[in-house]
Amino acid sequence: MSLIFSRRDLNFLLYEWLDVERLTRIARYADHSRETFDAALDTCEKIATDLFAPHNKKNDQHEPHFDGETVTIIPEVKTALKAFCEAGLMAAGQDYEYGGMQLPLVVEKAGFAWFKAANVGSSAYPFLTIGNANLLLAHGSEKQIETFVKPELEGRYFGTMCLSEPQAGSSLSDVATRADFEGESALGAQYRLRGNKMWISGGEHELSENIVHLVLAKIPGPDGKLIPGVKGISLFVVPKYLVNEDGTRGEHNDVVLAGLNHKMGYRGTTNCLLNFGEGTKYAPGGRAGAIGYLVGEPHKGLAYMFHMMNEARIGVGLGATMLGYTGYLHALDYARNRPQGRGMGAAGKDPASPQIKLVEHADVRRMLLAQKSYVEGALALTLWCAKLVDEARAIDDDAAREPLTLLLDLLTPIAKSWPSQWCLAANDLAIQVHGGYGYTREYNVEQFYRDNRLNPIHEGTHGIQGLDLLGRKVTIKDGAALKLFAQRVQATLDRARSNGDAQDAAHARALEAALERLQAVTRALWAAGDPNVTLANASVYLEAFGHVVVAWIWLEQALSARAALKHAQGDDAGFYRGKLAAARYFFAWELPKTSAQFDLLTSLDRTTLDMQDAWF
Repeated sequence: MSLIFSRRDLNFLLYEWLDVERLTRIARYADHSRETFDAALDTCEKIATDLFAPHNKKNDQHEPHFDGETVTIIPEVKTALKAFCEAGLMAAGQDYEYGGMQLPLVVEKAGFAWFKAANVGSSAYPFLTIGNANLLLAHGSEKQIETFVKPELEGRYFGTMCLSEPQAGSSLSDVATRADFEGESALGAQYRLRGNKMWISGGEHELSENIVHLVLAKIPGPDGKLIPGVKGISLFVVPKYLVNEDGTRGEHNDVVLAGLNHKMGYRGTTNCLLNFGEGTKYAPGGRAGAIGYLVGEPHKGLAYMFHMMNEARIGVGLGATMLGYTGYLHALDYARNRPQGRGMGAAGKDPASPQIKLVEHADVRRMLLAQKSYVEGALALTLWCAKLVDEARAIDDDAAREPLTLLLDLLTPIAKSWPSQWCLAANDLAIQVHGGYGYTREYNVEQFYRDNRLNPIHEGTHGIQGLDLLGRKVTIKDGAALKLFAQRVQATLDRARSNGDAQDAAHARALEAALERLQAVTRALWAAGDPNVTLANASVYLEAFGHVVVAWIWLEQALSARAALKHAQGDDAGFYRGKLAAARYFFAWELPKTSAQFDLLTSLDRTTLDMQDAWF
């Protein structure tokens, strides 16, 4: 059994539940089949297992360091990334014209899950680059695509996203990096940027020929002052090295590493404070100021960056899921092999009787079931969202595509935050299953927890995602997205009621009641008449909504598993019974938690609003 990921579970989700083979009916994916999908997944599994997983712990113990001139990273990282790029995985989902495989996003994400579980630190470099390239493909000019994206997809250039600043944090309206127009160039309007960017993952290294920074900055107004708020933000391509007309590497741009942040986890990825335009070390063209090229139109930078940010948020959810998943597999393996204690009853009172395995203890099974329900539920949610993207891409008509887009917009905050919260909880339980050994560095589970602790923070904290969900997503087009979600759930409820199974019917009743309460609570919150009251407990709303979504996902899995169980034998039968047990656990132990949360939300509780700073 792999301790990285379960291929059996992945095959169930892709082929038995999501039926991704049907995607080959879409023209874009017509060249594919299950055989080509499996070949891509096999490649990902092998490279992740052979080259990424072996140096995961070394990456953590020997994190990148900066001597004032150069960042040093253990050599295994470059070897693994070279294999990733040479396998064509950087362009796995891209068009043939860009050297891509045109894999459906759901298959691409499924393959990339192996890397996130095997070594989240090393895998961050290509996944940031893929998001960077996707943004430029959507909003960059032909010349920008030719100059920066094609080398990224070949694996020669890596990319970043540079949003936050030391004084701004998540408040992007307060970014102060300045972009002054210098003139037109072959790569578009050319600007000189000056400012600082904080928390930049992959911001400096020697792993690639160049680093393509996507930077948010403000173009000054006619009065020479920066425009307040987000409306003044524009997006720029700022390469570490300028690129000559013939595509060769030019002089070093005025981008300097001020220092590395030393993190609790995720240590294999450099995390940087970058200075743009200070002019003390590099002066491209004989002048201070980092040269950047405007992407798209001025003052639309945040909208463009959201293309990458939304992709990154689903990616964060997948990364959190896979850290929880590998932790669960490690805990399961330990529990199956570690003898400790004796059973209940007369036999258990005999000290001369042999010890039983940890997995035979009911409380250990509780912890394992919780982990299984969190990580397998989160993975299913993430892959479902990815398939939704594939289905939307197949529709040319904007009006026909809109329902899928609205549904994806609604679920993005949940796909990011729910795995980040509950798969971290799974890592906590994995440590607990190991007992004292789990708290030591000799076992892997403590690192998984530290690595995963970042995910509730970056790409928008829980609080930000809650505000986005309750403050924006559920209200768009008079609640159209929430109605679409309710319709999807109702279709599942109808199937659960009609299959003749009492447990599925009971789950359907519980989910229907939770869905009705969710809709009622949403109406009550927006009837409060005061947005401060409505949004005060948005994080609770996010958590409750997420549990309803994952309960739906588990009912979906249960229906597929129960149908397959009728004809299954041996290990397959055990697998399906495990799915049904995890669904039962989630409905018995997890979904009921939403009742108290909905009560709190309905009461329009003002505790957090009324509390004052001086009282802490």
